[in-house]
Amino acid sequence: MSSEPTADARLRVGCAMWAHRPWIGTFLPGDTSPAQLLRAYAQRLPTVEGNTTFYALPKPESVRRWAEQVPKGFRFVLKMPRTITHELRLRSADREVQEFIARMEPLGEHLGPTFVQLPASFTPTDLPVLRGFLERLPRSMQWAVEVRHRDFFAGGRHEQPLDEMLGELGVNRVILDARCVHAGPADTEQERDEIRSKPLLPVRPFATANQPVIRFIGQTSGEANPPYWQVWLPVLRRWIESGLEPYFFVHTPDNLVSPHLALRIAGEVLDG
Repeated sequence: MSSEPTADARLRVGCAMWAHRPWIGTFLPGDTSPAQLLRAYAQRLPTVEGNTTFYALPKPESVRRWAEQVPKGFRFVLKMPRTITHELRLRSADREVQEFIARMEPLGEHLGPTFVQLPASFTPTDLPVLRGFLERLPRSMQWAVEVRHRDFFAGGRHEQPLDEMLGELGVNRVILDARCVHAGPADTEQERDEIRSKPLLPVRPFATANQPVIRFIGQTSGEANPPYWQVWLPVLRRWIESGLEPYFFVHTPDNLVSPHLALRIAGEVLDG
């Protein structure tokens, strides 16, 4: 296999994980060992959404191994720990933020936009807190914000103030597109869990900085997904043509076909 991710650096597509053993023998070579899952994944896709950092800080040696296993151009898009975003709710969290940043330092150029995922209970009245938090983050890193409160979305009174603030600060907005999974079956526990955990929110394809992040939540059946991502193809092409570098992450309830779908959408965007 190639030692470089098979995608144009202007568009990075990926999945929500790299250590998914069911991919061995399908998406990944059949002789891939558990210790080589990241290396094998990074030879096929140029980015990954790192949810593991949301739940706990990895050990320093783990972060160093991540950096050693990926090729030039690969990017980790990691979530800030929930201690910061959900427990402290961005308040009095400077020590925890500095600890997180220091722990991720070995990733160097492999660190893509780090995103701050906020709960639905983080409301427009908390916008001043978000501004103060973002203003204290180092500008040497790329940042992204995902909100869940409905007033921040299309038709909400606070969508424009949020987007203007993120644009002023050069912070990307994470766009959660769960329309596909909500239109599909809820026959399995994985499907029901995905529908419960990924809210159906209005989607507006608006970039606030130069690395917009889209999280596409699809269905278990691979062929059910392309009709729902068609709306993104012209948007992604337009962003790329204007000099932006979008990230597009594909989730499915069991994630069996998500890497194949990621490669497919990259081809449709770049070859279209």
